[in-house]
Amino acid sequence: MTKLKTISMEWTGHSLILIDQRKLPHIEEHVECKSHTEVADAIKKMVVRGAPAIGAAAAFGYVLGVEKFCGNDKRGLKEHMSQVKQELATTRPTAVNLFWALNRMEKLFERLAEDAVSKGEIFENLESEALKIAYEDIETNKSIGRYGAELLPEEAFVITHCNAGALATVDYGTAIGVIRCAKEMGKRVHAYVDETRPYLQGARLTTWELLKLGIDTTLISDNMAGWVLKTRRVDAIIVGADRIAANGDVANKIGTYSLAVLANRHGVPVYVAAPTSTLDLNTPTGKEIPIEERSHREVTHCHTVKIAPEGVKVFNPAFDVTEHELVSAIITEKGVVRPPYRENLRRLFEE
Repeated sequence: MTKLKTISMEWTGHSLILIDQRKLPHIEEHVECKSHTEVADAIKKMVVRGAPAIGAAAAFGYVLGVEKFCGNDKRGLKEHMSQVKQELATTRPTAVNLFWALNRMEKLFERLAEDAVSKGEIFENLESEALKIAYEDIETNKSIGRYGAELLPEEAFVITHCNAGALATVDYGTAIGVIRCAKEMGKRVHAYVDETRPYLQGARLTTWELLKLGIDTTLISDNMAGWVLKTRRVDAIIVGADRIAANGDVANKIGTYSLAVLANRHGVPVYVAAPTSTLDLNTPTGKEIPIEERSHREVTHCHTVKIAPEGVKVFNPAFDVTEHELVSAIITEKGVVRPPYRENLRRLFEE
């Protein structure tokens, strides 16, 4: 097992090839990363996005960091790899999978460095670990899909926000994985997809994925969700997550909180589909989750078209936090977790 090829990424053994999600759905173009710096740049610029995908990409970036180190000086290699981790870790502060994957890689590297194995052996072992992270993510998503699909009726109408599909993971998807698995089980699923301003991940990416899967898909703008909940049948809200605090507060793409408030008003359950690597038991509540603020251009422009007047002030948080009281259940690869979250989420790790 030395290679990987999925819809979102390909590992060749010496480079990481990523589908450029900025250009979808109209152009399917790939970016080849031959160094950890190029991987970090791809994460920062959202060539690759989605918490699990970011984590896996960073793991492969860490591997490339070893390969590009010149010489066999162990002390120099340790200092270099510390810098590699730091560079990758500062790309996207909210997605906890990034730090989870890098800590896992660093822990293995430190053990290998202490055992005084060669640089070539270190590379091979780290490559194997990165591939494990990637393949584990695929199986994790399929398990999330199975648990989540059981929550949906035989004919289900759902709203999803942003993109938590194969593009946001190594493959298969979390929130979209639930929809995908339900279809594979023979259920009839109809999806309303929020466009997800300002970056339009729903309009560009989720609709692209769902149509390829043969799912009945309707695109709506974010501010239509309340009216859809009021006037149409909606059985569930299904979203992913970038970080889940110990008390069950959920950080996800901006607009998730508004959707959850609307769903609560209309008595519709809100399901969060995420792997246990997204759970951050060291963060007590959502108030402590760092929220990334992105370029103001994402708001003032729609792709290359300017839509706002010069000089206007802009606030562009990439994520918001939905309090645990608004979350009906968290779907993980280990099962469906319901309140009280602080106790039940901790129990996942104890088991």
